[in-house]
Amino acid sequence: MGKSLSSSSSSAPAGSTIPWAGLVHLFVVYVVWGSTYLAIRVAVREGAGFPPFALGASRVLLAGGLLILWAVLTRNRWRPTPKELAVLAATGLLLWTGGNGMVNWAEQRADSGYAALLVGSLPIWVALIEAILDRRLPSLLFVFSLLVGFAGVGLLTLPVLSTGTRSDILSVLALILAPICWGLGSIIQQRRPVELTVPVCSGYQHLFGGLGFLVLVIATGEPVPNPTPEAWLAWGYLLVFGSLIAFTSFIMAIRLLPMNIVMTYPYVNPVIAVILGWLILDEEITATTIGGMVLVLLGVAGVFRARYRMPPKAARRAERVSH
Repeated sequence: MGKSLSSSSSSAPAGSTIPWAGLVHLFVVYVVWGSTYLAIRVAVREGAGFPPFALGASRVLLAGGLLILWAVLTRNRWRPTPKELAVLAATGLLLWTGGNGMVNWAEQRADSGYAALLVGSLPIWVALIEAILDRRLPSLLFVFSLLVGFAGVGLLTLPVLSTGTRSDILSVLALILAPICWGLGSIIQQRRPVELTVPVCSGYQHLFGGLGFLVLVIATGEPVPNPTPEAWLAWGYLLVFGSLIAFTSFIMAIRLLPMNIVMTYPYVNPVIAVILGWLILDEEITATTIGGMVLVLLGVAGVFRARYRMPPKAARRAERVSH
């Protein structure tokens, strides 16, 4: 997020020795980011006591404040210019209010593993949006990968769209909108770099996203939260592990490991989420779930392979957006 993030990705050449510390950080990203879908489901499911947008506002505003406070204490530049502030506001609203907010809202009804599988299509949406913006003629592999990935999305959504209630259908649409918002935010962030450190950029994005959440809390008339103990534990997990620890581990991973290794996390997170949802919340895994998951992951793999066949400059640009 910002120049310091993108510039660090070149510090670990693909042919260098892979350090164990980097693999440990990547493992944290695998497990924690895969498990946040479970934590969200625990916090917002019926009877848990956390309205979805209040959950996002309380978690994101506190995390943003802590990140900015850390920047002040460590004497990093933390005051953005007006142009930087505009970029941080736009990306914060898209990434957090749009992306994370739609997941929070959808998981009131949708299983955590199901939500993770649909959001796992993020790299496919990013690749499609970039191809349209750049008016770039796609390769046959790229087109085929997009078709495979979207076939997986269609397979996952078909049962709900054909037999679900209106609320179920709206939840599915929210889970399709979520990665589109996250992708747009990522693209803006990459194309309008901000000369601030990663924690400062993230802090402001959290804060703007939190303000967006507050607007939605008021607009939808959400009730005052009355969380159960389990919901409070999930909230704490999302704050400490999802917003602070895992993000730091991700930054460390891209500084220590080759980018093609770090970018395996979009393949792993949905699988982790499906397994945890099945083990802890007894979420059902059907043949449709497995088939859709395989197609989405194959599509994501094909998109990345097509990117690595690009000229080096274009490939590096595409990789940075996927973060």
